[in-house]
Amino acid sequence: FACLNSSLHDEMDGYLVLEGVFSPEECEELRARMRQIVERMDVPSHCRTQFTTDHDEQLKTQGNADYFITSGDKIRFFFEKGVFDDKGEFTVPREHSLNKVGHALHAHEPLFKSITHSPKIQTLGKKLGLISPVILQSMFIFKQPGIGGEVTPHQDATFLYTEPLGRVMGVWIALEDATLHNGCLWFIPGSHNNGITRRMVRTPKGSFPLTDFIGREQIYDDGLFVPAPVKKGGLVLIHGEVVHRSAENTSDASRHVYTFHIMESENTCWSPENCPWARLPTPPSSTYYL
Repeated sequence: FACLNSSLHDEMDGYLVLEGVFSPEECEELRARMRQIVERMDVPSHCRTQFTTDHDEQLKTQGNADYFITSGDKIRFFFEKGVFDDKGEFTVPREHSLNKVGHALHAHEPLFKSITHSPKIQTLGKKLGLISPVILQSMFIFKQPGIGGEVTPHQDATFLYTEPLGRVMGVWIALEDATLHNGCLWFIPGSHNNGITRRMVRTPKGSFPLTDFIGREQIYDDGLFVPAPVKKGGLVLIHGEVVHRSAENTSDASRHVYTFHIMESENTCWSPENCPWARLPTPPSSTYYL
């Protein structure tokens, strides 16, 4: 976002909702392909990792799980809380158990790759003034009906740290309507101007847990957040430092999303302390560059 022209930067408040970018048919193709992936899912019981953005829970679960940490160049499966019994067996249908699939759909799945590198996304990157954009990671997020977990307030740059800051952008594509009822995104407008309050870093080799945090997430006033509902086929651009969250999905409708992160690599240093579940590609890999 360092490359955004000033008028767009001011207009965005750290995020921007763009409706009607992809067709309903394109959305359904991605959802159908993900159903096929889930049907063939084979996850060993010791790799059944639950996903969370809570500070302490992250250290206990993701940070301790090599399955999560080494997912940057793979397609792996991450689950909602409470979907396994004490033996690691599913307590709900497996298609309803997942929180997300990541983090390299854009590299290994042709359909997801085609959307990530589509002319629409490339045109958007050019309008934003990006010079040498790279794809860091990608995810399919399910936000399951009834059990889709809360995503607590956070900044993406906590996990995708660069020097200087302001070089990472999330592209969040709604494959279904994202509403106030099924867990749309909420933002604190302008919070991208205040830097970051914590970083997730790799601990030294041989250490346990595998990750740690520098700093802690602030406690934010709920009244500062504004909702960003978006219809199926629309997308949300997310500045790497804007504070955002989403509520639990207590409705009977899922909220499927395909999302990926772009980094402007021109004159940017990707921190070697970042966790490898996001990967900085080595040029000239067309898999990762837009």
